[in-house]
Parts: sequence; structure tokens; C-alpha cells
Amino acid sequence: MSVRRLEGIPGFSIDRVAAAAGSDPEILRMENLDTDLLPPQSAIKATRAAIGRDDDNSYLPFTGTLDLRSAVSEHLKKLTKLEYDPNSQIVITCGGTEGMFDALLATTDPGDEVVLTDPTYAGMIYRVQLAGAVPRLVPFVIRENQWRLDLNALRASINKRTRALFIMNPSMPSGAVLNQTEWKAIADICQHNSFWLIYNAAMERILFDQRTLIHPASLDGMAERTIIVGSVSKEYRMIGWRVGWVAGPKEIMADIAKVHIYNVVAPTGISQAGAAAALRDSNNGVTEAVNIWEQRRDVLLEQLHNYSVIPAAGGWSLLLNVKEIGLTSFEASKSLLEKGKIAATPMRDWGKVNSDQFVRLVFSNEPAKRLADLKARFTRVF
Repeated sequence: MSVRRLEGIPGFSIDRVAAAAGSDPEILRMENLDTDLLPPQSAIKATRAAIGRDDDNSYLPFTGTLDLRSAVSEHLKKLTKLEYDPNSQIVITCGGTEGMFDALLATTDPGDEVVLTDPTYAGMIYRVQLAGAVPRLVPFVIRENQWRLDLNALRASINKRTRALFIMNPSMPSGAVLNQTEWKAIADICQHNSFWLIYNAAMERILFDQRTLIHPASLDGMAERTIIVGSVSKEYRMIGWRVGWVAGPKEIMADIAKVHIYNVVAPTGISQAGAAAALRDSNNGVTEAVNIWEQRRDVLLEQLHNYSVIPAAGGWSLLLNVKEIGLTSFEASKSLLEKGKIAATPMRDWGKVNSDQFVRLVFSNEPAKRLADLKARFTRVF
């Protein structure tokens, strides 16, 4: 019998689709957030140099090396114009996913509610539940062929049990990007009610169509309310390094550090050297990578213009509405793989209002040349 904290938490569908896809080279791998673009050479070189170095083969410091915490501080100052003390306001984690869980455990008690968007990364929804809190989903709605946050629903979601808003921007899986009005509404709610904003910043600079970064910690009054969870996985193409960070006000970071230490103890030593090098490298390739991902998104939109697809404003993926074809997400995913040789993830457990009518198409891991026959593949399926 499962323990109660696991009740209602589904298995991850991504790995099931990946296992079914196997190693067939003809299959378009659009099910998982991977990328074929290489990490910065500086990160690879620094990681290799760290192998066998005694200081990088240690549990200490538990909260990450001072060099990496300092590099994160420098990185955050460029984005937010704020000073984050490497010694008291930054904790290095085993990827952003650990950082999210640490932040939830440090800010919520069992039964508290956490507000998320609908849809959002399933790993965010169910980490809330694993922490003992209750996810409350606020839907994105489609306006003028864009995903927009339902601000009336957002305000209506707040109650006496709410403790935090847990927001990813750009959002995964939809590729929605919040605008100034939406961020202001979130900031007003957090400040008026003394809520925490747990901000998943994993893809914050992967923005398309000349959009610019709006950093919530930079908004008036939000530096003391924002907990930033970042990583080198997406922007720096360093998924396998498993290095992330949490940054925020000193009073909450002491608790997050405590959770981190008893949760994981220490982030990976040799990976930290590579992450620090990437963060400080002016030739880290982030801008070039974003341009390539945007081109791939454009190919997808061109190939699927006859289907119900909402353009991603940022990130690595977008959603295809398969309900309009008369299928559930699992039925569509199965057909896409078997008939079109396209691995795509069903979205049944990634939201409530926006869920089983969608499959996710990841465009970060396939070159534009491979994506150029998507229309023909879809024709075989549908």
C-alpha cells in the first residue's frame, strides 16, 4: 500500500514514451527536454580539470563552493541589479529540481496551498504535493493566439491557506511568457498578503520574438519576497552536470540551506567547477543557442500551421491540441509514435483545465532539417 503522500501522484509519462521510442534513429525525439547543442567549452574544460582534484572530491562546503556561489551572485546581479551575498543568500543544489523542493519544504507546512499555473511542469505540481502542501492551479487562457494568465482566476485562488506562488517563466510545457501586467498582478498579491514567490528561472533568458527579460525580483518590493531557483541545465545546455542554485532573502535562505543539507548534503563537486566557468564565460553561447531554438520553433509552426498549435513565446516546447482531432493526449502520443515516428509526451497530468487535450512537442533536441518533414509525418498519423 502506498503512503498517503504518494496518493494521486502519477508516474512520469516522459520516460514511458522514451522507452517506447527506443533507439530508432528515424524517430524524432520530441518527448524530453534535452538539447543537442553543446555546453560551453569552458565548462567542459573546467570540469575535466576538476576530476582528481582533492578540493572537488569533498562534501564540503555543504552549500556549494564559494567560487560557484560568487559566480551565481555575479550572474544574478547582471539580471536583477541586486546584490546577493554568496555566504548567506545563495545555496548550490543538485539541479534546479532539488532547489524547488528545498524551497517548498522551507516555506510551507502540510495543508498549506501553493498557487501554480495550469498547465505547468508536472515536477512542480507533484513536488508541492510531496512536500505536504496542496497545489492550486490557475489556468492560462488563449487570447490572440497567445497564452495569457487568467488574472481574475489568480486573484480568486487566494485564501487563508495560501503560502506561496510557484511560477516558471517561460512556462513549461506551453512556452507561455508572462507580460508586465501579469507580473505586476503576481507582485501585488505577494506583497499584499506577505506570500513567497518561488520563481523557477531555469529558462528565463530563452525568449523569442525580441522579448526582454522581466525579472520578478527586480519589481518594486519583490526582492524580499522572491526565492529564485536557477540552474545551468537549460540556458547553458548542461543537463548532465546537475547543478542549480537557490537565492533569496537571508532569513529564508538559512532554512533552505538547512533543508538542502539534510536532503542532499552536497552538490556534485566536479560539476560545480564547470558551472562556475560557464557562468563567467562571455562566450557561453546562450544568445546563439536561443536563436537556434527560435528557428526550430518557427519550423514547427510552419510545418503545423493546419493544426491547433499555440506558438511558444520562449522555452523549449509548445503544445498541440489533439482534442480537436478527437483524441486524448495518450491516444495521440501513441499514434504519433507508431505511425509518424514522433515521440511526444501526453499532458494529462500537467494541469487540470489544460491537460489531456494536449501533447507536448519539444523542439530543442532536433535540428531544423529533421523537423522539416513534420507535416508529412503528421499527415501519415492524422
